[in-house]
Amino acid sequence: MNHAWKKLSNDDKLYAATQLNETDKNRENSIAEIRRWIEENDDLRGQLDDFEILRFLRVCKFNLEKTKIRIRNHSKQRSDVPEWYINKDPFLPELQELLDMGFCLPLRNPDDQGRLVMFVRIIYDPRRHKISNLAKIYLMALETALKYYPAASIYGYTLFVDFADTTVRHIAQYRPYILKNSVRLWQYYPMSVKLMNMFNAPLIYDITAAILKSFMTEKLKNRFNVYSDSTKHNCLKDIPANILPVEYGGTDGTIQELTEYWKKLIEENRDSLLNENDLRMRKMTKSNSRINKKY
Repeated sequence: MNHAWKKLSNDDKLYAATQLNETDKNRENSIAEIRRWIEENDDLRGQLDDFEILRFLRVCKFNLEKTKIRIRNHSKQRSDVPEWYINKDPFLPELQELLDMGFCLPLRNPDDQGRLVMFVRIIYDPRRHKISNLAKIYLMALETALKYYPAASIYGYTLFVDFADTTVRHIAQYRPYILKNSVRLWQYYPMSVKLMNMFNAPLIYDITAAILKSFMTEKLKNRFNVYSDSTKHNCLKDIPANILPVEYGGTDGTIQELTEYWKKLIEENRDSLLNENDLRMRKMTKSNSRINKKY
């Protein structure tokens, strides 16, 4: 955790202090308090390291009770859909395919507000690729990007989803159960999603968007926007051109270069993506199994 703190600039630290109520004193005390609370709960014990706790605290502006609720909700979501979280091995053939096509690509630099920018492109074959593998790639990209840009835990991230190649098969894959858990992932993950722009959206997506919004909090609804092909220019207008890839009107390389860049980083971080999270999820699954047997 201290290492991640040292990577922050003075401006980052000032923003954390003024906007998130984070100071040297309450950072250490709050982490210690949440650590004690986790140790008192068998189903949570051993799940989070100090930096992950800090991320939850930052999202909740160091309100301890809100932090506990978010950790609890995140833990439940992980146990409800463990297939989204376990075995995140980038060398699995089905994950290699998604990495090679650039399904989920963070940009290499933050936007003008310090936020990490994530692009998701609906370009996969829904007959071949499961939702669980799409979720794994999304989480792997997010976690890897955060490792190299820890300030994202302060400023949050924005999400842009390109539906240019979407078919009816893609839309049909997102059943209400999947949409509900997608919203829960966004709402309970230990990093704040500041903006969600869906663009090049076909008319049929309006139904899916309505279902998605029905599961959202009011705050998230206000950050969620859908743009058709004719209005997509409004979607990307606030992203600096020097951080966008060429295909989206920018100057920071091509999609192929961005794909190769993140695939390499994700593969290099295989051990941390796979071992730590697999161990935690196995512990959670065993714990939940014991609880279910008891009741």
